[in-house]
Amino acid sequence: MLKFCYNNGIADISPSNLFLARCAAEYMEMKEPVADISNLLELTEKSLHEINYWTWSDVLIVLKQCQNLLVLDCSEMVEKCLDTIVGRLVLASEASPCPSTSSTDSSWIRFSCDSKSTESVKTSFTRLTWWFEDLLFFSPLLVAMLVKSMLTRKMDHVLISKFLLYYQKAKFSTSTTEEKSKIIEMVIDMHYDMDLSCVPCKTLFGILRVTLGLNISKCSRNRLETMIGSQLDQATLDNLLVPSPYGISYLYDVNLVLRFLKAFLRRGNGPVTPIRMKKVASLIDLYTAEIAPDPCLKISKFLALATALPDSARDSYDEIYQAMDMYLEVHAQLSKEERVKICCVLNYEKLSPQACLHLSQNKKFPSKSAVQALISQQSKLKNLLHVTPSTSSYNDSPCSSNGSAQKVKKDKTSEQVVLYAGNFDLSTDNEKLKAHLQGMQWRVMELEKFCRKMQVQMAKITKSKASGNSYAKSLPKLCS
Repeated sequence: MLKFCYNNGIADISPSNLFLARCAAEYMEMKEPVADISNLLELTEKSLHEINYWTWSDVLIVLKQCQNLLVLDCSEMVEKCLDTIVGRLVLASEASPCPSTSSTDSSWIRFSCDSKSTESVKTSFTRLTWWFEDLLFFSPLLVAMLVKSMLTRKMDHVLISKFLLYYQKAKFSTSTTEEKSKIIEMVIDMHYDMDLSCVPCKTLFGILRVTLGLNISKCSRNRLETMIGSQLDQATLDNLLVPSPYGISYLYDVNLVLRFLKAFLRRGNGPVTPIRMKKVASLIDLYTAEIAPDPCLKISKFLALATALPDSARDSYDEIYQAMDMYLEVHAQLSKEERVKICCVLNYEKLSPQACLHLSQNKKFPSKSAVQALISQQSKLKNLLHVTPSTSSYNDSPCSSNGSAQKVKKDKTSEQVVLYAGNFDLSTDNEKLKAHLQGMQWRVMELEKFCRKMQVQMAKITKSKASGNSYAKSLPKLCS
């Protein structure tokens, strides 16, 4: 500033002193020209306009000075430097046609014809991430400003996510607990603004594990849980087995999983299709069976998990039944009313015959549940009997005498099973119902085998008819 004043407005302004000279000019209000000599503020602005011709190191020097003086908010110089950095990174990524960072798998880089050697892999990776190390001196606030500029310029979200995770891992080694909380909050907030299809579910659960020992803001925690919940169909059982926070008696954090489910049903990563719903239902059934043996797990939490998803999400209730069996075995002190409340979750129509048989002999379950299981099995048997007679019309073929024999055999078998089902008295003692169930199961399997044999026989008859017709059509030609 003194050189400028005593050297007729001539001063050597470079990236190394530009920021400090500008701060001095603003503080001393050197905004007006004197004796046809331009002011110092105008001189610094002219130098700033030449930022596109600066080297990469020059831009970083200016940003380091801005950060050291904590002048980041509403700074035109900071914004121009960040825009310059992002512009150069965008050009660098566009000039690298080999790697593609659009994939969200674990490798996150796909290669073309020159990817046959390990050296080419290292080269391609370095070509994309060479700038990660240079920006580690950024504060979390400066990183947030940088990422927002990247998102505005539509830079690849996968690459941005990789940089954020690299930054978080590198800074954690030398940061205090409070600094770690600020860093991870910034990482979460920046991921929340990205396209979630570019952020793998595994990455989000990795961030979640980092936050367990930190006191982060409620807003950031809710954002992270929302992002995970929207991709819950991509999670694994190991992902969900998060230890409970301090002060909670049960082993795993059930409340966290319930919040994931709420986020999944409320939002989801796109529409919640039946396929995605069934995937989540299968995952939750596995999780419920895993935590069921926990002696400290309250019945309210168990029921909340079992009833969180609609009935249409499950094709089978066998997994839930197994979880209930384990839970009732560990929690033998439950009252009859509580056991009945647990059993109300079951859809007996969606239990397999094996599960129904096990339930009917399971003394941990109320007797009412055993009766309901038997009733559902009898209903399935009657429905099967109503369907099978319709196949008899196909056996009335004049081309084979086996059709009538198969029909007589089938009618006899049907009559036997109908007689058995008709004589099955549901008003008798529960133990008698259990004894009859095995016989019913055997007869159902025999009937299914018989139906399969009938279908094979029908296929043979149809084939013989077709060959007979073709022979009859070709016979006149042969005679002529």
